[in-house]
Amino acid sequence: MTRTTCESEFWRVMERLIAESEIVIERPRGSHHPEHPQIVYPLDYGCLKGTSSSDGEEIDLFLGSDPARRLNGAFVTVDLEKRDCEIKLLIGCTGDEIRTVDHFFNDYASMKGLLLLRKEET
Repeated sequence: MTRTTCESEFWRVMERLIAESEIVIERPRGSHHPEHPQIVYPLDYGCLKGTSSSDGEEIDLFLGSDPARRLNGAFVTVDLEKRDCEIKLLIGCTGDEIRTVDHFFNDYASMKGLLLLRKEET
């Protein structure tokens, strides 16, 4: 299997996981982190109910303003304070919203995020 085929299959399977899961918004756009009030969420932030991630919680996501709710990509994050790495899905995000989330992760000294952007399929 080629790398392009593997990538395409990954996103296809991830889309299925999203379609078969309930999106739960835990922190609406503009809300503050409960333990770190200086952190304000730039987009709706939540999870896929009934899934699990590396931190033992459900898979995290940012929900943008595009009503199509297409999976745009994901961030792989490292948080030195929590001492963990996680994946955060980007669903229905515009280009500006993706850049906003990129700044959200990478403006903190103890947290960094690497963007995995889904390529447009032809």
